[in-house]
Amino acid sequence: MARKNNDDNLNEEQGALEQQIAELTGDLQRTRADFENYRKRVDTEKQMARMTGEATAVLKLLPVVDNIERALGHMPAELADNKWAQGVAAVARNLDKALDGMDVKRIDATPGLAFNPSLHEAIQFDEDAEGDTEVIAEELQAGYLLKGEPIRHAMVKVTRK
Repeated sequence: MARKNNDDNLNEEQGALEQQIAELTGDLQRTRADFENYRKRVDTEKQMARMTGEATAVLKLLPVVDNIERALGHMPAELADNKWAQGVAAVARNLDKALDGMDVKRIDATPGLAFNPSLHEAIQFDEDAEGDTEVIAEELQAGYLLKGEPIRHAMVKVTRK
């Protein structure tokens, strides 16, 4: 009889230990899954912070690029051979290379191209034009993509064709 009680106690103890092992195993699996989800979320947040930082830096440089392009566009023809003017043009090329290295691309806003509201912002619209298709008449300010996503829409004048 004492032996039967001993066996019953051992069976109860073994059952309790097996239940405790199952609970701890479940807790461990949940903790591992939670940690993996946390790690993925932190990686995503770091990537988003990096993208936001890059976009902020590029957006601060774009007015400089615009001003240099405007200056070069208004340069008198007689200054084309001037060393200083050539230096400014070289600075513009270096800025373009730096932006290209950061995967910054200019948005195509060629006159005659179909207007795309996800890339272009219509600043002016030719009310007198007739036609079914909205197309770009003129680029007023360059737009840019960072890693394929618009960070500044191209400002354009739109007409119908």
